Amino acid sequence: MSRRIHLNLFTHGRGHHEAGWRHPGATRKALTDINYFIDLAKRAEAGRFDSIFFADALELGDGARYVASGALEPITTLAALARETSRIGLIATASTTYTEPYNLARQFASLDHISGGRVGWNIVTSWVGGAGPNFGYERAPEHSERYARADEFVQVVKALWDSWADDAIIDDVESGRFLDRERVRRIDWKGQFYRVAGPLNLPRSPQGWPVLVQAGSSATGKAFAARHAEAVFTAHLTKESAVDFYAELKQAAVAAGRRAGDVVILPGLSAAIGSTDAQGQALLEELNGLTDIEVGLSRLSNRFGGHDFSTLALDQPLSRDDFPDPSTVQAAQSRAAAITELVGRERPTLRNLLRQLAGARGHFTLAGSPERVADTIEDWIESRAADGFNVMPPILPAQLDIFVDHVVPILQKRGLFRRDYDADTLRGHYGLTRPANPHFPA
Repeated sequence: MSRRIHLNLFTHGRGHHEAGWRHPGATRKALTDINYFIDLAKRAEAGRFDSIFFADALELGDGARYVASGALEPITTLAALARETSRIGLIATASTTYTEPYNLARQFASLDHISGGRVGWNIVTSWVGGAGPNFGYERAPEHSERYARADEFVQVVKALWDSWADDAIIDDVESGRFLDRERVRRIDWKGQFYRVAGPLNLPRSPQGWPVLVQAGSSATGKAFAARHAEAVFTAHLTKESAVDFYAELKQAAVAAGRRAGDVVILPGLSAAIGSTDAQGQALLEELNGLTDIEVGLSRLSNRFGGHDFSTLALDQPLSRDDFPDPSTVQAAQSRAAAITELVGRERPTLRNLLRQLAGARGHFTLAGSPERVADTIEDWIESRAADGFNVMPPILPAQLDIFVDHVVPILQKRGLFRRDYDADTLRGHYGLTRPANPHFPA
């Protein structure tokens, strides 16, 4: 196969399965222990992963009594990981709804300098309803407003990153000139939501911009991704929906004046891996048996903007009528749509639906041997469903170790994955070009 696949480690507590923290293979280190995340990053780097990714939530969820919660803030975590790793990319989530463009542009440019060009920003609009009151808002802005603000926010951040020419620093001791002020410009942004003078107060970073990552898959989210995203983390419960999404987003990027290769699409994959298919399935069933109904109901409710599902019988088949119309949901519209489509297709009971979602919250789940996992990865790549995967181990670190030790070698033997790094930046790993600065042509 000539296509080059990408693997990204998505960290989440002690594992992506909501009961993973209870398994003997899960770490017993605190989620505030930076050494835990350093160990994960080093393990993923040894497996030649493109990057390690940290999601974020701006509230303490209702399920925290029964799920390992309270991990470190992502941006500061990346600063520590940058000093303990040398090649793997580092991606952190930060919200456009609850921060300011100047602060964020400065933080991520600093991280890109610290890491030598290995940083990415996962752009989110923070759909979780409980986040608003933590920042002085009675409620979160509606879906359309969040994306309108995000679009302008990203434009401002890009302008700030481009406010310095690459050669603005002179640093000439003899002449006494440190900075060529003519190679630094104000941006004087005056938009609908933001007023920002600029320039940024530090030089353009090694990658020009950190890699821009995005995860929304609603109609609005896909339009946003077509304009801005360079890597897309997307959730699909079936390969068929992933194929449709892949084609649609690539086409939308081209329509927006970009190349199809300017966007790397990475669906989530959470695999319970055993020595045999039967052992992998037994592990998944073991984890499902450790789940808590209250946690599942809370998470399902959050996906649908707070809708109450507790009145539904646990063991009666569900129908689409049991769910709000996803287009009216002001939370995670794309995930709500995927769940509703699954219900219409399979008619699961509520109990079984919660177990299906417990593994990876609406991402694709799989149970089986390393060969089955590798076969699935190859099949999705050949089917144009993905450029690679956001790997979501159900138990951390045990299932990451198995993936690195047993799945990665199979992919390497088949010529699907790198045996060593051939680039030093995250852009290089993803095959992305460094953005030109329109204000200071080379």
